Amino acid sequence: MGLLALRRYIPYMRPYLGLVIVFGLAQLGSLAAAASIPKVIQLIIDGPIAHHQLTELRPMAALLVLIGLLEFVLVYVRRTYSGTASLRMETDLRNDFYAHLQDLQVSFHDNWQSGQLLSRAISDIGTVRRFVSFGLIWFLQTVVTSAVVLVLMWSLDWKLAIVVAICMLPIVYFSNKFHSKYKLIARRLQDQQGDLTTVIEEMATGVRIIKAFGRMPLMQKRFEDQARLLRATSLQGIRARAILWTQINFLPNLSLVAVLLLGGFNVVQGSLTIGGLIAFMNYVFMLTWPMDAIGWVLAMSEECQTACERLNEVLDSRPEIADRPGARAMEKSRGRIEFRGVGFKYPKSDEWILRNLNLVVEPGETVGIVGRTGSGKTTLAYLLPRLYDVEEGQVLLDGVDVRDLHLRSLRSHIGVAFEDPILFSASVHENLVMGRPIVSDEELKRAIDVAQAGFVWDLPWGLETRVGEQGYTLSGGQRQRLALARAVLGSPPVLVLDDPLSSVDVHTEALIEESLASVLEGVTGLLVVHRPSTLALADRVALIDGGTVIATGTHTELMKSNDLYRALLSQEYEGVPLGSPR
Repeated sequence: MGLLALRRYIPYMRPYLGLVIVFGLAQLGSLAAAASIPKVIQLIIDGPIAHHQLTELRPMAALLVLIGLLEFVLVYVRRTYSGTASLRMETDLRNDFYAHLQDLQVSFHDNWQSGQLLSRAISDIGTVRRFVSFGLIWFLQTVVTSAVVLVLMWSLDWKLAIVVAICMLPIVYFSNKFHSKYKLIARRLQDQQGDLTTVIEEMATGVRIIKAFGRMPLMQKRFEDQARLLRATSLQGIRARAILWTQINFLPNLSLVAVLLLGGFNVVQGSLTIGGLIAFMNYVFMLTWPMDAIGWVLAMSEECQTACERLNEVLDSRPEIADRPGARAMEKSRGRIEFRGVGFKYPKSDEWILRNLNLVVEPGETVGIVGRTGSGKTTLAYLLPRLYDVEEGQVLLDGVDVRDLHLRSLRSHIGVAFEDPILFSASVHENLVMGRPIVSDEELKRAIDVAQAGFVWDLPWGLETRVGEQGYTLSGGQRQRLALARAVLGSPPVLVLDDPLSSVDVHTEALIEESLASVLEGVTGLLVVHRPSTLALADRVALIDGGTVIATGTHTELMKSNDLYRALLSQEYEGVPLGSPR
């Protein structure tokens, strides 16, 4: 069954066909060498030893040593080349899997636990590699070895060969029984490994909250409960494998007894020589290890099949937000934004977040988006860079539907900073440039100055200081300022800012707003507002309620003419925030 599941991944071995061919030839050579040893032993016993020709014994013994050395070299080549090919395959598969994860839309990641994705990217791909480099090889070797050995047995004594074959028939029954049971265990085991990875990942990222609320015992119990489930499932797998191995190991011993009894009778009758009987018994011993390995191979096969199924669940998910056929690049953007009849609801939800929303932002204009909690302010910001796609209507940049633009081209014209600043476990410099083409020192310094992020020069290694996982070695305000600097770096013609000043103090906020005001000159800005002070940056304000724009105008105009707008801002002045993103 594992072979069928592997069909999708075997092509990853094609670039390394040369290594596979060398491995295959070495495999056949080592098998030929191993199979020739019993024949040489037969010739020695029935020749020099039976006829007391000691002078002929030495060259025959030297031949055995030569065959043994040849087998040693071929086994070394086989294992080296198979391991090299499989590790390169694993690297290519993991790279493609990671690239596919990045291509998938945000809504996919919204609905998947990060631990489950981690276990697939690491554990399941490793399981596929182990089966290809060991399990699959041993399976093929078992099949070829059994076929070759049975042919050689038949040439020595066809009756004994039939007896051995009959003794091996129960393997089919035991294997089918094991398959039906172990496939369920293997799937449950790998899913539980993903769940346990999720618990560990949540503890690592949420350690400050856990410690602040004194919830270490609770998280410890969650971990131990999940680990206990994993242990119980692992023990079920161990018992299933132990039963299969015990049953399969019994069969070669049973055939050996039959060979000794019937073979001894044939030697007495003169139809088989002593050398032939010893050679035949050596061939039975050659079957012992392959038979013993069948249980191991079957277990790896089921684990590989489950791993392939789990990988397919991700790889079969097609990116819903991708370049359309005929999509084009945008060389330069004027920055005119239009939301035309926009309707949006999140995947797996029947609730419309935005519906029949219309809004135009002219080039060089900054529009603030205001609304109560859950009104769709942040959702609106997600639509322009196509983190999500609209269900109805269009989002247009310079009169072109953003879905008709290459994603890379579209996003290269938009600078984005969200309320929750995400930094990566890398240096400050790497976090700022995020893989952009070469950025001049002047541009970098300007972005840092605009975001009032001059603290970076005081870090131990300046811009090369690593900020730790998710930037937690920095304060919330510092992380937010670096995220803002990243957004304005390169002077994009469009800026989408979702309350980028929520974590900074009042003094720093005023300085950033002053710098941002100069940056926003000549730049189109979409500013999601959660507190009134940020409105100083907006030329015009759009009020959202019920998923649509119900009023637009300057701050002064809306304060005079709109009761909801006035109420929302008065709530803020009383200490109640305008709303959080949805």
